[in-house]
Amino acid sequence: MKKKLNETRRDFIKKGAIASSFFIVPRNVLGGVGFISPSDQLNIAAIGAGGKGRSDITNASVNGRERIVSLCDVDFSGSAKETVKKFPNAKLYADYREMLDKEKDIDALTISTPDHVHGPAAAFAMERGKHVYVQKPMTHNIREARLLTEMARKYKIVSQMGNQGASNPLLNTVKAWIDSDKLGKISKVQIWTNRPVWPQGNPMPKPDDSLKPKDLDWNLWLGPSEYKPYIPNMHPFNWRGWWDYGTGALGDVGCHLIDIPFRTLGLKYPTDAECSVASVYSKMWSPDYNPEGCPASSFITLHFGATTKSKSPIEMTWSDGGIRPSHPDIIPANEDIGGTNSSNGVLIIGEKGIITTNINDSSPMMPKLFLNDGTKELGPDLPKDMESEYGHQRRWVDACKAGFKSKEHLGLTSSFDYAGPMTETVLMGNLAIRSYMLRRENSKGQMEFFARKKLLWDGENMRITNLEEANQFVGRSYREGWKV
Repeated sequence: MKKKLNETRRDFIKKGAIASSFFIVPRNVLGGVGFISPSDQLNIAAIGAGGKGRSDITNASVNGRERIVSLCDVDFSGSAKETVKKFPNAKLYADYREMLDKEKDIDALTISTPDHVHGPAAAFAMERGKHVYVQKPMTHNIREARLLTEMARKYKIVSQMGNQGASNPLLNTVKAWIDSDKLGKISKVQIWTNRPVWPQGNPMPKPDDSLKPKDLDWNLWLGPSEYKPYIPNMHPFNWRGWWDYGTGALGDVGCHLIDIPFRTLGLKYPTDAECSVASVYSKMWSPDYNPEGCPASSFITLHFGATTKSKSPIEMTWSDGGIRPSHPDIIPANEDIGGTNSSNGVLIIGEKGIITTNINDSSPMMPKLFLNDGTKELGPDLPKDMESEYGHQRRWVDACKAGFKSKEHLGLTSSFDYAGPMTETVLMGNLAIRSYMLRRENSKGQMEFFARKKLLWDGENMRITNLEEANQFVGRSYREGWKV
């Protein structure tokens, strides 16, 4: 009797589905690890319940269709308290490792933490057979992205990265224009953003434990990063500008913007990366040097080989800090490029014309096609009753219930098979930025920057082939207990 009582819910459902003469499911449809009958609710937990985590877990609940069983956050006194009110029956945890060790019946998790925790939390969950929805960027570094991609296949995990605009149907318009050869030969893509919109390019604030909010578990917030005393205002948002925790402007919107050409042009790993960054001068002739943080602005160039969709090599440029490309001649001067006020956008440039579109997230991304002959086309208007965030989380939930390799799973727009390589491409820009800031003392006792060159990338083996020192940024070091 005790054995029967302790039988897990998941095993009960599997056995019941097979044994029932009323509802018989062939074994090949069951979907492996974490399968749940489509007629039942998923048990879903959140790692990161405030900020973006609030909308992620709310959308994953599908208006109460699914069961939210646990919420994990290092500070329930902030915006996470509203999530607690919304899901009052959910158990609360500060440490996701404790939650996953105790709550055996969790089927799937949303992971919406600062960037540095994405990889460790997702790996910990996948090792235990849990399906995962991970906010963008999928990971903090390239090695973690490759590892999670491989783990999802190994453990038969239904995965989705949280670049919700990937499910925006307007992307199909961009794809159709490219597939129908409207642009002809495509050779260049230009991407830009007004980020950062948080403090960046400055010295690291001085630690001060006396200012730590009483409800914040700072040690757990640091997670895999080296322990440091509390740094004021790092939580809940300003972490984005510091390499130990964030991934800068690229990590914030790169997985939205770069996704558009990466997906529609069928790009693979870049072959090289090159960058320059803004210099900030607090005193004459001596630029500030803050290698622990992301720069105020940067310009990055990536090259890609030809693919089945892009018959010629592609040059992609990225600029942030409000620096944007020049206005193309074939686009009327009074029209925005990209989004409103031309603040964020993508230009896909071909021999016959240009596609321009907006940031690819929850905001409108109306694509526009301008041809050299003066023709202009717009994407269709979206229905006014569009599902929240284009159903990005709900589709993942449906795929979890249908199982690994189901048509629902294969139909996801950002499962790790796609999101992993795309995230690696986004993070290549950060590898270039961090390498650009490397310096050492020369024979004259002067500090010199020795890595300001084009970096040649072996994508399959995740290595810079012409500057060994740059490879330190492919991964990171981890505190004991948080290793990936």
